[in-house]
Amino acid sequence: MSDDTATARDAVLAAALRHVPFDGWSEATLRAAIAASGVDAALAHALFPRGGIDLAVAFHRQGDRRMLEALAAADLSGLRFRDKIAKAVRLRIEAIPDREPVRRGATLFALPQNSLTGTRLIWDTADAIWTALGDSARDLSWFTKRVTLAGVYGATTLYWLGDTSPGAEATWAFLDRRIEDVMRFEKAKAAVRDNPLVKAFSDGPGRIVRNWRPPMPDTRDDLPGRYRS
Repeated sequence: MSDDTATARDAVLAAALRHVPFDGWSEATLRAAIAASGVDAALAHALFPRGGIDLAVAFHRQGDRRMLEALAAADLSGLRFRDKIAKAVRLRIEAIPDREPVRRGATLFALPQNSLTGTRLIWDTADAIWTALGDSARDLSWFTKRVTLAGVYGATTLYWLGDTSPGAEATWAFLDRRIEDVMRFEKAKAAVRDNPLVKAFSDGPGRIVRNWRPPMPDTRDDLPGRYRS
């Protein structure tokens, strides 16, 4: 995506956020955002071909980008690995400027026709966190680590939506408890890594698992047709 189209995408999304609390992630919100942003309508519809759902996808991916930028700027030296994971999840939630777009998104992605897109977005967030923290493994743990962290992120976000504690303190305490799920898996993985049966599986059928990716629709906000850079 070129700088110009990225700027147009961000302009439409920023304008849309003013309408989401009233109209949700909808075609009406997209129309209002196009009018308010001044972005060419043809370009805007190419950026968001599915209307409101693509606006919601772009909002989620914007949060991922902001989280990665904040994570890259953070000093993680001296932190335990569990604390690095917690920091990344917290930064991802803190990248959300307001709860209402997330509530509306949760409702949208709960619809059967949109559930795979929502699942893919949470999966990609978990994958981005593991990758940013240096996980390059392609063994049997690749899939399980991401599923586990996706569950932690999803549960913590839902908890945060209803949290009224000062500074979201209750959310961060909830997150800390959920991180134990991730660390229990890491300890179990370390215990069986050198097991001869596990090694034999990894060298044989396990190769198939290492090359597997979730069969979910591609929700990247790449541009179709003549707008693709």
